[in-house]
Amino acid sequence: MSGRARHPAVRWLYLCAGMLMLALGVIGALLPVMPTTIFLILALACFSKSSPRLEQRLLTHPRYGPALRLWREQRVVPVKAKWFAGLGMGAGFAALLLARPPHWVPWLVGAIELSVLLYLLSRPSRAVG
Repeated sequence: MSGRARHPAVRWLYLCAGMLMLALGVIGALLPVMPTTIFLILALACFSKSSPRLEQRLLTHPRYGPALRLWREQRVVPVKAKWFAGLGMGAGFAALLLARPPHWVPWLVGAIELSVLLYLLSRPSRAVG
């Protein structure tokens, strides 16, 4: 990332956004239909602008640190993460359809999820070097 935000209010906003993303990541670790890693990646980006200490805690986390470092260094998304993301999005989309939302909602959600899935599939699955 490009370093810490200069203005204290901007750093505070990044810190709050990072904490929100971290909370969503923790929820995602507990619920099978919600992603974890993407929220941790977003938290890492926010903490890189606001809190070097929290950024380092994420990067050195025993379970999630290696995947976050791979993402940061080489934009790698492991095959397992791609599968979990795809299955989670599929399950979430099925649940959405069961809820019978307005007709435009599944189209919007489907377009967003398909875009995310195509992006994930375009990322390398293994580190180079």
